Amino acid sequence: MKSGTHPDYHFITVELTDGTKYQTRSTWGAEGDTLHLDIDPSAHPAWTGGNQRMLDTGGQVARFNKRFGGLSLGKK
Repeated sequence: MKSGTHPDYHFITVELTDGTKYQTRSTWGAEGDTLHLDIDPSAHPAWTGGNQRMLDTGGQVARFNKRFGGLSLGKK
């Protein structure tokens, strides 16, 4: 195997938003660095199933139908 082709793989500390810390191996930073996460599984709605809202209440679909509703691609 060629030497020098792989990045340095070392231990770092990851700190979550709630203050929880754990050690893992990574290529990020240097040996012993601490990675502070702004978004993590304990706080982000993608993992917690937070309240989902429908941002568009028919506006885009209605606008599309208004612009292109009269077009037809089939034979008459």
